Amino acid sequence: MLVKWIRCTVVDRRGFERGQRKWAGLLGEPGFRGQGGGWSRGRPGVAHIFAFWESRAFYDSFMARSHDRLAAAQSGTFKDSQAKLFDHRFDVKTGFEPRFTDSDVLRVAHCRIHEERAEHFALMQEKVWNPAMAGSPGMVRGLFGEAPGHEFLILSMWQSAAEHGKYRTERVERLALRAQTEADVAALTGDIVALEPSWTV
Repeated sequence: MLVKWIRCTVVDRRGFERGQRKWAGLLGEPGFRGQGGGWSRGRPGVAHIFAFWESRAFYDSFMARSHDRLAAAQSGTFKDSQAKLFDHRFDVKTGFEPRFTDSDVLRVAHCRIHEERAEHFALMQEKVWNPAMAGSPGMVRGLFGEAPGHEFLILSMWQSAAEHGKYRTERVERLALRAQTEADVAALTGDIVALEPSWTV
């Protein structure tokens, strides 16, 4: 599965949200698995969208045919758009599905890893972070994705911001020490996204 992560700064909120509903047109696209997103809880005006495709071939075909027609509705409503593609490597918890209806918030972490530490990082994700996250109350589902250049995306969906906050305060520091995260990570950015039900396709 291919994961596309788009982040942008919205300058016309009403126009952007109106345009966001037009992405319902994705539903007939071959290989399309789901899309959702919402507003950053910490950065005013920043929107995050996550789209899921069965494969790169289906995604490339969509980009060549229908993308520009659907995107036209949002033209001029945002700036500083960044899009990145990741290959799904493994699930956090089990059976990841690109569904957004049973979660209130999504945590996204984007990590650039030192080349010689990339395999260690992935292993620690599987052996240390995943079990801890999967065992946390309120954590619904998640995935670990990889892009060329030792870049990784960790998505986790939570029933509420409060549940995610509890996990952060109780576990994260201890887990980071155990996983030697500091030695692996060259750069880390992240955000908490309040999911908007009307953006779900």
